[in-house]
Amino acid sequence: MKYALRMHCFPTRTIVVAALFTLVFLSSCGQKTIPRASVLVDKDLNYKAYKVKKGDRAISRSNYANKLYGFWLGQCIANWTGLVTEMDKIGNIGEIKTGAFYTRNDWGKPDQPSIWGAGVPSNLSPTIDFVLEKEGGLWGADDDTDIEYMYQHLLYTNKTPVLTGPQIREGWLKHIKAEEENYLWVSNQKAFDLMKSGLAPPATGHPDNNPEFDMIDAQLTTEIFGLFAPGRPDIALKMAQLPIQTTARYNAEWISQFYVSMYALAAQVDENKSMKDKILWMADRSRNVLPADSYSAKMYDFVKSRYQAGIPWEQTRDEVYQRYQVEQADGYDITSKNRYCNGCFAAGINFASSLVSLFYGEGDIKETIKIAALAGWDSDNPTATWGGLLGFMLGKEGVEKAFDRKFANKFNIHRTRINFPNDGIDTFENMAQKGVFIIDRVVQEQMGGGVDLKKNVWYIPDNKR
Repeated sequence: MKYALRMHCFPTRTIVVAALFTLVFLSSCGQKTIPRASVLVDKDLNYKAYKVKKGDRAISRSNYANKLYGFWLGQCIANWTGLVTEMDKIGNIGEIKTGAFYTRNDWGKPDQPSIWGAGVPSNLSPTIDFVLEKEGGLWGADDDTDIEYMYQHLLYTNKTPVLTGPQIREGWLKHIKAEEENYLWVSNQKAFDLMKSGLAPPATGHPDNNPEFDMIDAQLTTEIFGLFAPGRPDIALKMAQLPIQTTARYNAEWISQFYVSMYALAAQVDENKSMKDKILWMADRSRNVLPADSYSAKMYDFVKSRYQAGIPWEQTRDEVYQRYQVEQADGYDITSKNRYCNGCFAAGINFASSLVSLFYGEGDIKETIKIAALAGWDSDNPTATWGGLLGFMLGKEGVEKAFDRKFANKFNIHRTRINFPNDGIDTFENMAQKGVFIIDRVVQEQMGGGVDLKKNVWYIPDNKR
């Protein structure tokens, strides 16, 4: 079994831009028309004529590109902030004991060592605080961003909205180092080993082949598929199925599907609602992907009930620990398996922890990241998941406003992965543009919708046709 240490982050360039002056079409989400100077055109896609149908939702491509920029920016901010406290606090069961969990009062105070820190706190920040890359700097890739970056690259270069098992295997073998340090976790590493021996997804995530199928890995790597199917969780889950099953089954798979659904629904929210109400609506809708008798569904219901009861988030987190790791309630039996660090990398406990920050953060990106960083366990995963989602919902300018500053726009994928163009240096602008091109293809080939380059919008059919 392998456990890799993670550090500082960076991705690639791509993209084709064709000039065309236009006004952004009003999307059904209630966004205002905003002048934009150019329309993105993918030279490798045949844009087909489309007749608008009743019930189609019109979504501005340029506004969406701005939101995709916000996704990458928000995810990097949250990822690096979460790394400061990653595995600092996992409870007192098993061979590794870490003492009391953090509380809100620990924000801004000295960081404590992680379970693998050999008594040394994080080198990212001496205190528990936001880790921010200023203008002109370079964000580094980490395992909460790099596999998603790789999947986006594979969708675009393979000119397909749905990856096959062989395409995923070829991409992993090309872009992941065979030797250490390759920044893979438990199930990802096992899947990679299986790929090197000749297996391809979904076999790499099957419990008969991969004993780590119930670990956290798919939660780190697949949320982005929700953004590739705006407002259509059904399409997003179809696109994400094989990438999720590359490493996960059962609850680990269902939890990953929950995140994908949340991301897809972000394009369908009522813009007149508060961020809190948007988040709750998206979460309750996504709860439907969790089987009713699963521990993941019961975790969702438990954490939400404690939030609705108005108790402090720290108490809810402590009750999560007691209920699921001490008492092993609702069928969550990781503790009985005597795993390393009591399964601190497991899908379940980190899902419950992420829900604490989701509900109590109430759509405030800074508050959500703070709670996620302090909540415990694999803290950079919930921070990255919700930082990316809220960053998307806010867009580039919204993230900058929340933090009252500008940030670096460059990303180095070669910090953790290999064999990308431009020596691994990319920009959030290029990454967002590539996402738009992928969605163009998804809208035409998977949704049966249309792309209007003159109005610079997607026409997205509802899923009732």
